[in-house]
This record gives sequence, C-alpha cells and structure tokens, in this order.
Amino acid sequence: MPDDSRFQETLIDTARHFAGRLINLRVDTVRLPDGREARREVVEHPGAVALVALTADGCVLLVRQWRHPAGRVSIELPAGTLEPGESAELCARRELVEETGVYPNRIEKLIDIYVSPGYSDEVIHIFLASELQGQGESPLPQAVADWVQDADENIQAMTVPLPEAVRLCLDGQICDAKTITGILLARERLEGDA
Repeated sequence: MPDDSRFQETLIDTARHFAGRLINLRVDTVRLPDGREARREVVEHPGAVALVALTADGCVLLVRQWRHPAGRVSIELPAGTLEPGESAELCARRELVEETGVYPNRIEKLIDIYVSPGYSDEVIHIFLASELQGQGESPLPQAVADWVQDADENIQAMTVPLPEAVRLCLDGQICDAKTITGILLARERLEGDA
C-alpha cells in the first residue's frame, strides 16, 4: 500500500452551519500538507444501509419511489438511515421489513461505500440478504411484526430476476449508485460461489 501521508490534511477549525433532521452541514478549515489553508464544506450523515434481498428463485426485491431531489421516480434497493445506536445489520433487517414486508434470516456484508466523499461523510453498508421470511406461506417473525413503513414514505415493492436487475443497471434505467453497486457486487459474489 502506498504512503498516503502526503495527502493528509490537518483540521484547524470547524463550524456547524445547519443542523437538520437527516443531515448537518459544517465548514472545516484545514491545513494542507504544504502549509496552505483551505475550507471544506462537509455534509454530516448518520450512515445508511441497503440490501440486495434475493428470493429463493433468484429474484431481487426492489422498491420504486419518488425522489424529490432528483425530480423523478427511482428504482432502488430497499434502504434506510441508521438510527442512533443502531447496528448496520439490525437497521438492514428493519428496513427490509418496513419497505417490503420480508425478513432476511441470512444476511452478509457485501461492502461499505462512501456516497460522495468529496463533501459528505455518509457511508452506506450494503448487505446481501437471503432465506427470506414473510413471503407466501412463511409469515414474519413475531418479534419484527410491528416494524412498519415510515409515515412519510410512498413506495412500491417489486421483484425482478437478478439478470434483469443487472440489465436495468447497465442500460441506465436504474441510476441510483448504491443500487447499481449492490446489484453488480451481488452478481459477482453469486457467480464466484457457483
């Protein structure tokens, strides 16, 4: 691994400019390795999860929802924001139940990604989920039956064969970065297991 110390910036000062329900904005003053000072605008986010949930017949659970900042409907993996003190794995299980009505009995980490490290500290933990409960004749576990969709969400769950989900990513119909990353990594993982 190369020595990255020549890129390291030193924090001199920080000032919070906005505190919201989902994000905060701060401006950091940093010292560059050559001694110059610079300002860095940082969007603080508590982190999030996304799941590639695979059915027994090789389909992926996706959700369709309106994304106001993008001004369009987006097809995405089930995903959500970490609650204070909540583990990424528990959040992933909760979000899958809330958005699709399905509970994953098996879950494994695919990757952690920074959404946009140039201005945000948000990390999304992407999981591969299987052995789904709550579909067909397999009811949800009683312990999670009270997990319900957030009141401000308007989403539609859908099931798509994994090869079709890959095609939707590659032809631009799916344009959400976490979804593209998760689906393509899941395909790689599953092909490696074959």
